[in-house]
Amino acid sequence: MEKLVIVRGGGDIASGTIYKLYQCGFPVLVLEIPNPSAIRRKVSFSEAVYEGSQTVEKVTCTRVNNLQEAVSLLEEGKLPLLVDPAGECIRELKPTTVVDAILAKKNLGTTKEMAPVTVALGPGFVAGEDVDAVIETMRGHSLGRVIYQGSAIKNTGIPGKIAGYDRERVIKSPADGILRNIRRITDTVKKNEVIAVVETKEETVPVKATIDGLLRGLIRDGYPVTRGFKIADIDPRISEYENCFTISDKARCIAGGVLEAICHLNGGNL
Repeated sequence: MEKLVIVRGGGDIASGTIYKLYQCGFPVLVLEIPNPSAIRRKVSFSEAVYEGSQTVEKVTCTRVNNLQEAVSLLEEGKLPLLVDPAGECIRELKPTTVVDAILAKKNLGTTKEMAPVTVALGPGFVAGEDVDAVIETMRGHSLGRVIYQGSAIKNTGIPGKIAGYDRERVIKSPADGILRNIRRITDTVKKNEVIAVVETKEETVPVKATIDGLLRGLIRDGYPVTRGFKIADIDPRISEYENCFTISDKARCIAGGVLEAICHLNGGNL
């Protein structure tokens, strides 16, 4: 428990960091909200909130009901997840490191006072003020770079390009309502094919595939969505089926930056 890392957030990018730190021998506790909306659910530890447990690349994360259960699993060398959106357990557990991996593009309450080492992913934080280090999350030359003074690149709202597609890869909700999935992650879909519907108070609005490809991500059936809410991700490379079940290159690169920051800020004394 001397090296305890608490990671706020369990989406696919956060899960890359969680996986990396756990595999490197750190005891890790994941904190989540009651209703996470991960799109790449097959590689997101946040799914343990709904399913009780989630396995990503042979590492299993288990939801616990309280702090005592979390500590018990940590002492057994296991990976627990606790629903604690405000991070109330941080004060009691006194971790050596807190990682904000919520990726909300703004700071939802993480401060340097939470732990001796604090790291945040992406824009919305100022290294040296809000946290000790910020990790660049924008695809490109600086992806995964550790920033000790200043901020990450501002969010452009444009997804990273894959096989020539960027904005087209991501599908957003056409209306406010309840999402009902027709297709599932790993399905091959065609442009304009209906992959889901949004049930509104007045009508049922179809959600159509924007390109041909592999449905790599889709939020949970029955999730309440708002117009413009990101709900699905299509990979134009149909041959990349296994990518649905493995941590992405982006998440691994960011995870490396987090590990570097933790080692550096501890003076290599881990």
